[in-house]
Amino acid sequence: MASAACRPPLTNARARIWRYSQGDTVLVAFALLHAVLLALWPFAPLIAVGVWWNSNTIAHNFVHRPFFRSAALNRSFSAFLSLLLGIPQTLWRDRHLAHHAERPWRLRVCKNLVLETLFVLNLWAALAWFAPRFLLLAYFPGYLAGLGLCALQGHWEHATGAPISHYGRLYNLLCFNDGYHAEHHSAPATHWTLLPNVYVAGPESSPLPPLFRWFDQVRLLELLERVVLRSPLLQRFVIRVHRQALQSLLEQCSPIRTVTIVGGGLFPRTALILRELFPAAKLVIVDCNRRSLDTARTRLQVDIECRCERFLPGQSYDSDLTVIPLCFEGKRDLIYRNPPTPFVVVHDWIWSSRGQSSLVSALLLKRINLIRTDPFRINPIRFNPIQR
Repeated sequence: MASAACRPPLTNARARIWRYSQGDTVLVAFALLHAVLLALWPFAPLIAVGVWWNSNTIAHNFVHRPFFRSAALNRSFSAFLSLLLGIPQTLWRDRHLAHHAERPWRLRVCKNLVLETLFVLNLWAALAWFAPRFLLLAYFPGYLAGLGLCALQGHWEHATGAPISHYGRLYNLLCFNDGYHAEHHSAPATHWTLLPNVYVAGPESSPLPPLFRWFDQVRLLELLERVVLRSPLLQRFVIRVHRQALQSLLEQCSPIRTVTIVGGGLFPRTALILRELFPAAKLVIVDCNRRSLDTARTRLQVDIECRCERFLPGQSYDSDLTVIPLCFEGKRDLIYRNPPTPFVVVHDWIWSSRGQSSLVSALLLKRINLIRTDPFRINPIRFNPIQR
């Protein structure tokens, strides 16, 4: 039984329709919008994205907290979602609750499951009769791709064996706090509007939404850096968009005398830009990959110190400014919570806005965040170089 803290308060008027929260109006409205978009543009990509997004947001929240006080309305909405997604929602509910209970799923035949399955099969039969080309070339490819995206979502939400959260504001806005996954598993009865208030000690988290976490496994960012190295055109584009973003954030900062650039190897665009913006500042590149440092030296051709060391959160070189790359191998949240220097520039994904923020490029899915802190609160910890 859910505690009172899990249920947002309702007025008597609202309670006649909504069981837990008027916020569920938004989910029902988006489910109807999903149906309208499919009717207007029944393309395979839209079908795939709709199956993935709706299953992990609207249908998922409906599994845990049926929206309506009326049992008949809940059964009707479940049937509507079954037709919209091509997935009998009673089946989806049983499988998902078995996942939360950490027990094997077993098929349980009931009246609702039979009815919803018949609805889906009748829809497919009607499409096969009236629009066979659409069924084979658009609906089924999109449907199967959507199921594949759902499988990837489930895998990366538990890739380490524990629920992994993502706190990006954009993702949680578009997916109704689905990123609070560790919190959801800790208190699955909690309404989606209250998940940000759930406390979990030391939750697993990722700066990437679930479907993008494979980036870390294939080292895609390093691959893209090497592509940029081979193209002067891409180099000019990358420097231009980063210069605009950095200049807009740093122009009002106090004089910068020393800068630590973490992971500045391969194509050292940050060092090139900061040398231009702060010509009198001392720049230090910290990278534990000696080959990357050697590549940076050949590109810079200026007096910039390079150190073959590993930077860890909480460590500092007594700089005025520290720059953290997008491919930082460590917990980025620790940098945000405990900035190592008075000013910290953090390269982050476009959906992660913290402090003062500036968009680098929508094409690169990237922004930079400027974090300021009281310099008297900085307690730098020296560390030893790693010889490679």
